[in-house]
Amino acid sequence: MITRDLTEPLKAAARRFPAITLTGPRQSGKSTLCRAVFPGHAYANLEAPDVRRFAQEDPRAFLAQFPKGAIIDEIQRCPELPSYLQGIIDARPKPGRWILTGSQNLLLLESISQSLAGRTAVLNLLPLTRGEALRFRRHPGTLDEALLTGGYPRIYDQRLSPADWLGSYVNTYIERDVRTVSNVGDLTAFQRFVSLCAGRTAQMLNLSSLATDCGVSQPTAKAWLSVLETGFIVFRLPAYSGNVRKRLVKQPKLHFYDTGLVCWLLGIRTVEQLHTHPLRGAVFETWVVAEIRKHRANAAEHGGLFFWRDQHGVEADLLVERAGRLVIVEAKAGQTPSGDMLDSVRRVQAALGSRRQAGGIVIYGGEARQDRGEGTLLPWSEVHRQSWA
Repeated sequence: MITRDLTEPLKAAARRFPAITLTGPRQSGKSTLCRAVFPGHAYANLEAPDVRRFAQEDPRAFLAQFPKGAIIDEIQRCPELPSYLQGIIDARPKPGRWILTGSQNLLLLESISQSLAGRTAVLNLLPLTRGEALRFRRHPGTLDEALLTGGYPRIYDQRLSPADWLGSYVNTYIERDVRTVSNVGDLTAFQRFVSLCAGRTAQMLNLSSLATDCGVSQPTAKAWLSVLETGFIVFRLPAYSGNVRKRLVKQPKLHFYDTGLVCWLLGIRTVEQLHTHPLRGAVFETWVVAEIRKHRANAAEHGGLFFWRDQHGVEADLLVERAGRLVIVEAKAGQTPSGDMLDSVRRVQAALGSRRQAGGIVIYGGEARQDRGEGTLLPWSEVHRQSWA
């Protein structure tokens, strides 16, 4: 068990709130983290049918088992439980008593917002950052290995083949979780939809095109995309819409939280395949955006990430909002640094104006850092050393 970056924010929240709600994808390490941070808490997992049945049939008696509080895993499997917790918390609002985890964001937050608003802190535990992956004895040494392996802790902890583990993960997710959150009748079509999404990672989201290519209606494609967002498989990166004198696109970009999963869905099984794959640049862009999003989530920060594209095609892969100013970030998978890598940064800097932007960073696939007048060329291996929150 390594130390996760979210450990200190989790402890800090437990000193201030009577309940903590920790969300994130399956197998991101939520249970392991909570049991390590709160070793004195009782533990109940609502995935177990008998435990879930007890909680559903007699929630008061179920919660009465834990006079000092507890870690309750997969709380969304019993959505009525937070309503009963509300009264217990109000009667004794001692900080850090109740630790709730869940892997289905929409169902969980709907239940929590109705019952525990103001009583719980909500944190997200996403797959490993590069910095966290380096804490394992064995970790990817090259960029392509890092992209192919992704960030699910079990792959590192048990030294598993990424392709084998991710294949099982996809099958389990589709067979079990999808049916839990949505009435998806055709699982084969849904899996094809997920693979098509992988082929569009780092691209602007076009639901009509996705629906057509998958052979489903646009409302179905929209509903299925929400299922993927609910399970922390994908996220939408919104377009920047600040007060600038430019016509900007409004469509969001589609990204995955984990590039190992993207590679598996694209049929990429080896480093050699990835190195020559036409979507390698898009996979790297998704890695950069997801890495920064994970970094901010681990600092308990949400939002503040955008991309830029205007009607002339000037674009930046990511804008990171910090203290009201914007850091312009570009992802370049090439290994050789050059001044041309900063071209998009220069153009977006000019469009934003000096009052709005706070510098530019190009994250690229090489190893040498270069600090230039227009911005910094930052090696991929140093992303975790940068402050993004």
